[in-house]
Amino acid sequence: MPTLFRLLVAIAFFAGLAFAGMFALSVMVQPTEREVTVRIPARDLLPDARA
Repeated sequence: MPTLFRLLVAIAFFAGLAFAGMFALSVMVQPTEREVTVRIPARDLLPDARA
């Protein structure tokens, strides 16, 4: 039983680390907005004449 308890404590510890990391990233990192341009070829815009 001590091995099971140790395993559960280790899993809880790593889950806590993951949660703390996600929380820190969500609080400390501010995304920057920027304009994105995507080029679309003209052949993709025109309907297929063969269909």
